[in-house]
Amino acid sequence: MRSDLYYRKKAEELVAQMTLEEKASQLTYNSPAIERLGIPQYNWWNEALHGVARAGTATVFPQAIGLAAMFDDEFLMKIANIIAIEARAKYNESSKHEDRDIYKGLTLWSPNINIFRDPRWGRGHETYGEDPFLTSKLGVAFIKGLQGDKEVMMTAACAKHFAVHSGPEDLRHEFNAEVSKKDLWETYLPAFEACVKDGKVEAVMGAYNRTNGEPCCGSYTLLRDILRDKWGFEGHVVSDCWAIRDFHLHHMVTKTPEESAALAIDAGCDLNCGNVYLTLLVALKEGLITEEHITRAAVRLFTTRFKLGLFEDNEFDNIPYEVVECSEHKEIAIEAARKSAVLLKNDGILPINKGAVKTISVIGPNANSRLALKGNYYGTSSRYITLLEGIQDEVGDEVRVLYSRGCELVRDRTEVLAYANDRLAEAVTVAEHSDLVILCLGLDETIEGEEMDDGNNQGSGDKVDLELPEVQKTLLEKIVVLGKPTVLCLMAGSAINLSYAQEHCNGILLTWYPGARGGKAIADLLFGNVSPSGKLPVTFYKSLENLPPFTDYSMKNRTYRYIEETPLYPFGYGLTYSDVVLKHAEIIGTIESEKDINLIVTLKNQGRVAVEEVVQIYIKDEQSIYAVKNFSLCGFKRVGLGVNEEKQVSMSIPFDCLKAVNLEGEKVLDSRKFTLFVGLCGPDKRSVELTGKEPIRIPFEL
Repeated sequence: MRSDLYYRKKAEELVAQMTLEEKASQLTYNSPAIERLGIPQYNWWNEALHGVARAGTATVFPQAIGLAAMFDDEFLMKIANIIAIEARAKYNESSKHEDRDIYKGLTLWSPNINIFRDPRWGRGHETYGEDPFLTSKLGVAFIKGLQGDKEVMMTAACAKHFAVHSGPEDLRHEFNAEVSKKDLWETYLPAFEACVKDGKVEAVMGAYNRTNGEPCCGSYTLLRDILRDKWGFEGHVVSDCWAIRDFHLHHMVTKTPEESAALAIDAGCDLNCGNVYLTLLVALKEGLITEEHITRAAVRLFTTRFKLGLFEDNEFDNIPYEVVECSEHKEIAIEAARKSAVLLKNDGILPINKGAVKTISVIGPNANSRLALKGNYYGTSSRYITLLEGIQDEVGDEVRVLYSRGCELVRDRTEVLAYANDRLAEAVTVAEHSDLVILCLGLDETIEGEEMDDGNNQGSGDKVDLELPEVQKTLLEKIVVLGKPTVLCLMAGSAINLSYAQEHCNGILLTWYPGARGGKAIADLLFGNVSPSGKLPVTFYKSLENLPPFTDYSMKNRTYRYIEETPLYPFGYGLTYSDVVLKHAEIIGTIESEKDINLIVTLKNQGRVAVEEVVQIYIKDEQSIYAVKNFSLCGFKRVGLGVNEEKQVSMSIPFDCLKAVNLEGEKVLDSRKFTLFVGLCGPDKRSVELTGKEPIRIPFEL
């Protein structure tokens, strides 16, 4: 295998042939061609959050938060590899036609590994949830899947947004995230460290905000001291889009574009998604930077291009266009949607027995919505299967399916000239004429998303509360009062207060944003072709009442690790149609310093259907004054079990999970007593109450 040093030397040799102007021209995302050196135009900006995005047809997988709910790093790596294969196939064809437009390159600005610390954040569904350990494992898996393990990188992944970035969206260009050293190293940085050290991620993207006073894309602390010096990162850093101009326009840490460009490149930001770096030559003339700054950044960027094999023939050049959205990829996307859905409640109504019902009503604004399938940052599918269509396809002529939109997502009427709630009576009528109601409510990217997305509810993408929109609450109440058996299918990417639905609906299935053919997957789950098996990667709170202000980045009372109240649905929770029990769990061998702790876990499916379950291991430090308030995830494994099948699985947890983070942000081992909890959910009281199963406790001492 060629070393990174080999590619760096190739980059240095090429950059040495460039003029100063040519080098500087290569440091913006839409880098122009240098024809005399045989360098084609290259646009660095491409997206691959859950499929190749914004460049035409591609397989559209479930949104990232749904992929997290699978708790399956191996399967996620497979998905990421499919995304990379499709990106290469599309790149090959685009290059043949000299189409070097935005979203056509091989530098994929994914994954988003920010911690979903507050349920109001509109972009939370782009992440892998609220837990640093889960996010670390999934982020590394996604990166490895994108980049591959061949001589040449298949694509280049990018861990974003570095760092301490999770809203508010409407303040992000001017906001200063103040965070303690403990929270920084205990919560906000672990996933980035894992992606750099374990995932060998090729790129890191800075965030819009400041962190402790420094703009993230020009932070010496983040980009130099931590990323490069402490972690040994050797790839390139890219700014978030137009973030560098925020330095002088909004953060007010500089006065001119030239000063902003100088600060960013000196701190270690190599590539500008934006146009401020067009002033680099002026900054050089003013003595704000040296030519070495420009050379250094150019070498880093061309190192990536050489690692991608863009200047020589390689094994990926022959990936055919026919792999794009091929049958195998579409089936894996449907499988991912099945694995991601979380069964939150089931009084026995699910799975639906087609032979026991003559008429089913499908009601709600997301029942026949294509947009709710997609999430955000999505590609174009050649076919979409909505929930309504999936149910219709599943039951065929056996069961009559009635449909009513019921209401809009937010607006109080469908027809502009009509009275408010103009679809409500129809929905009630449809429900009255049915044996069973499937109510499809929730959100889409117009309600929770990124700042400036079209149609965002508040203009920023963040939620103002945890409630369903009023029109949907009215619809829910009008339907359940009829007394019909009712299943709520919630399409959303974040925590919503479902207290009323938990009390009044017979079943609740959280589908997230399940991808282009998500309706097929949801129908498979509703009718028992497959058992639900997803687990919550976020806490579902009952309200915002006890959460700190959105702008407060302290972790007090946030996420399952620090929560001080009883949640509605806990992190790690999710039901199935079967009955799996853990029969035994024990530590194998002696515990040695800095070595993984190995366990053997025995579980059995005592239910009547085959199922996949997620074994979860949590650790509680019983002594350290620096320990997190509750407990922390430290291991997980998805296990398939046939009816009456018993399996013994090996699991391990990193020794680092025994360490606490002190007030200086240092990992310390200052405890001898710990407890492991091995179960199918967390060890909190609410999880035990909802599942009826208590994890196995394994106390141990060092």
